[in-house]
Amino acid sequence: MSIVGYSAYRAYSTGTSPLSSASKLLLTKQGATLYTIQLGLNLIWMPLFFVAKRPIEATVDIVALTGVTGYLAYVWGQVDEGAAWALVPYLGWLGFATYLSAGVGYLNDWNLKDKEVDASPAGKDTRYVDEKK
Repeated sequence: MSIVGYSAYRAYSTGTSPLSSASKLLLTKQGATLYTIQLGLNLIWMPLFFVAKRPIEATVDIVALTGVTGYLAYVWGQVDEGAAWALVPYLGWLGFATYLSAGVGYLNDWNLKDKEVDASPAGKDTRYVDEKK
């Protein structure tokens, strides 16, 4: 089980308990929506960066993902403080991944498509990245 999943479980269990206030229930539902949005943003980052080779869009996606997750931690912190603290390592990773995504884009002039060629110089039937371009 991932720490993000544990955070979701904790916040949802606390917020939907019969002993919770109406405001906590509302915050729990808002958090569930934010959680779903962050899952979608997380899902599309890898194909954007590695398959479509679109570092600008991937960097915008991961910046949005980091923002949504930060806001999610804030919302869930009002429901269950432990759920918010469980998101801290994920937020740290997202910060580092954002740096890497932007760094790769910047160092390659925001264009990764011209770095891949169809054949290796040895004539093998593989794809490789030509770092001399």
